[in-house]
Amino acid sequence: MKVLHLISGGETGGSKNHLLSLLKNFQETEVLLGVFQEGKLSEEARQMGIPVIVYGQSSRYDFSVISKIKQTIKDNGISVVHTHGPRANLFTYLVRQTTSFKWISTIHSDPSQDFIKGGIKGKIFTTINMKVIKKIDHFFAVSERFKQMLVGFGLQADKITTVYNGISFDEQLECKLSRKDLQLEEDDFVICMVARLHPIKGHTVVFDALKKVLTTNANVKLLLIGDGPEREELEQEVQQKGLTHHVRFLGFQQDVHSYLCISDVKLLASYSESFPLVILEAARAHTPVISTDVGGVKDLISDPSLGWVVPIKDSNAITGAITEAIHHENLPELGKNLYEKASRLYSVDQLAKSTEETYKKI
Repeated sequence: MKVLHLISGGETGGSKNHLLSLLKNFQETEVLLGVFQEGKLSEEARQMGIPVIVYGQSSRYDFSVISKIKQTIKDNGISVVHTHGPRANLFTYLVRQTTSFKWISTIHSDPSQDFIKGGIKGKIFTTINMKVIKKIDHFFAVSERFKQMLVGFGLQADKITTVYNGISFDEQLECKLSRKDLQLEEDDFVICMVARLHPIKGHTVVFDALKKVLTTNANVKLLLIGDGPEREELEQEVQQKGLTHHVRFLGFQQDVHSYLCISDVKLLASYSESFPLVILEAARAHTPVISTDVGGVKDLISDPSLGWVVPIKDSNAITGAITEAIHHENLPELGKNLYEKASRLYSVDQLAKSTEETYKKI
């Protein structure tokens, strides 16, 4: 069985890491990665020995890729196309008008929120995406909550398989940074937030929470890992709120683990997620997590011994969780508990095995 995984190629965060982990660990499936543009994803895939085809799309409106994808399917005997993201879904829908294959998609985010703050164009893209996904043969949902969300969009439950995200817990990752490298003091309370600088990731709510925390705990530092379209706006917001000395914009970082392992907690404040891979990365680093109640987070952080789960868009709840973490009697114990549960239930081997079983069934 040969499977073409199709994705835009510009991803740098969770969906990139999810896909690379999956492709690297297939045992029985021959895979080919198709991307519309060069980027970190194609570079890392080649380094792993994964065959990559770059379609060289000149813009998201370049429809010449349709014939190229058709040729890939024909030349390589592709029986399954597995898509990731709205652009891949749209072009696969167009390819399928004249080409036969089984179509599976992993929904990495809430499709109704993918083009938030996109104006009229965003509303048009959302409408198209919501119609296109109803033509897909089968879906992977990375949490039970996400499965129910898809059912709410009118998709049949028997066309959706829940497969939890997974990463490798076998790798012995090295912490290559110290607090001194980042001009942090040993008694600073360090919060690491790994997320695209995008409205749906909740940075503004975090800044409001941090401002409240600082009234009683002046030594808190927030490390922001990631880039995105809102960087300039968020930097201005930090300045306006008087948080400049407490917030660091560190941009995209390849070695997220090193930042997690020097942090006291990992913070996720998203308004919508499927299952955030970075929570598993925090677990691997034995770093406790404060997260909004999105996707399958509560499946992992199911009780207070594993971390904090707070409502979305609630700065007071985030303030309370950070304050509790600062004064927690044994914070490292929470990180250890999280590691033990995640490494047992969220391995990349289980992810690959479940995915291959579904390919066979389809």
